[in-house]
Amino acid sequence: MSLLKDPYGRTIDYVRISVTDRCDFRCFYCMSENMTFLPKSDLLSLEELERVCLNFIKLGVKKIRLTGGEPLVRKGIMKLLENLSINLKTGTLEELTLTTNGSQLAKYAKDLSSCGIKRINVSLDTLDAKKFQDITRWGKLEQVLYGIDTALDAGIKVKINTVALKGINDDEFATLINWCGTKDMDITFIETMPLGEIDKDRVDNYLPLSMIRKQLREEFNLVETDYTTGGPARYMKIEGTKQRIGFITPLTHNFCESCNRVRLTCTGILYMCLGQEDSIDLRKPLRESESDGPLTEAIYQGIARKPKGHDFIIDRRSTNHSIKRHMSTTGG
Repeated sequence: MSLLKDPYGRTIDYVRISVTDRCDFRCFYCMSENMTFLPKSDLLSLEELERVCLNFIKLGVKKIRLTGGEPLVRKGIMKLLENLSINLKTGTLEELTLTTNGSQLAKYAKDLSSCGIKRINVSLDTLDAKKFQDITRWGKLEQVLYGIDTALDAGIKVKINTVALKGINDDEFATLINWCGTKDMDITFIETMPLGEIDKDRVDNYLPLSMIRKQLREEFNLVETDYTTGGPARYMKIEGTKQRIGFITPLTHNFCESCNRVRLTCTGILYMCLGQEDSIDLRKPLRESESDGPLTEAIYQGIARKPKGHDFIIDRRSTNHSIKRHMSTTGG
């Protein structure tokens, strides 16, 4: 039973933890091409990350997702996963998972499976190699596709996350869905979020998912479902199949009423909402006391300040970014 309840009665049993702000891609809607990353001394050590995770577990958190940046580029990340996986075996943790760009999956898929990771999210916005390179700047599509196949072969369930980008991949949604169907993968479409300064105006590529649903209904017989993975996606199913299509709509449909999660940055800053700036520093109590008391108290203080919802907006009248920090800082 979770001991964490926010002011609106929501049970907080899901934590997303960024283990690094670094990434081997530079997706244009997420980062500037020439990023300045944090000094490594500012990042929580693997031991500190584990200690935070164990404290959240003690407070009733049942699901932990590791993110980045790209979590699999963090040196020693598999040791952290191995240590946390002990809690899966004891039942104190129900799920340990991660979100990845897929570039390192070929190297780590078997180890991830051995750690009890049963499903992962892979960010993939296109199946066109040229578009993929344009979007990621540094990525290679064939490397990611091979990594996905390696993960599937290792028995890991893969869900694809696709950011909807007007004028870039809006002609590929049906293709992506059909491709996922051939590999028994679900797919979730995501509206671009106003996080961090980038090299482009997000308004140019913003595409509301209401338009995507309308487009997809012309090609697929979609039916509503009550399926949930504990995250913000709302799922539909293609009738006559097991394939699900998710929609994450932070802008056109606020999903905050059922929010059960908080996010921890790689520097130990706890954000109670992705779309708000209010935060609690967990690194300070981590490093100032060997006792977990101050850390636990800081977590309680943060949950007590969790807001009802976010204030994301993208339009010509607003600034290009509602929140100054990049998604790679907070974690996807």
